[in-house]
Amino acid sequence: MALTLIKETGAGLVDANAYANAADGDAYHDGHLYASAWTAATLANKEKALVMATWLIDGQYQFNGVKADEAQARQWPRRRCRLPDSEDELPADSVPKAVIEATCEMARELLVADRTAAPAGEGLKYHNTGTEQTGYDKNDTPPVIPRLVQAHLAKYGALLKSRSGAVQLTRT
Repeated sequence: MALTLIKETGAGLVDANAYANAADGDAYHDGHLYASAWTAATLANKEKALVMATWLIDGQYQFNGVKADEAQARQWPRRRCRLPDSEDELPADSVPKAVIEATCEMARELLVADRTAAPAGEGLKYHNTGTEQTGYDKNDTPPVIPRLVQAHLAKYGALLKSRSGAVQLTRT
């Protein structure tokens, strides 16, 4: 069965599976220096990448405020989420441009490589073959959410740390 991308428009859709569609991705990558992975992809793969990017962003971030409607499928739209550098709140019927752009950037990264795959040598400290030895640094792996995507989303929430045990407190 083929994937049907359903973009969250800010309406709090119960069946939305992406924050951006291929047209958003095309527009975002228009001025992107490293857009070749995106531009070379088929429409079907662009849509798969956008859906997976949305799923990863929703799973890895705790956004400010609360869901606009508990029945909505995605983390956005949100209520009580302040505009960056402002006392005002974002409209509860919108998805910020930064979230759409972060989704497009994450999708491009997913088209380049599987960022969810286990790193080479996972669980190994050293690998010996004859007289050659290869050492692995388990801390030297790319994050699932690339730093550029993290920068897009930083003013709207916090990247969850899998081992910290800390939670973000929001004053209301």
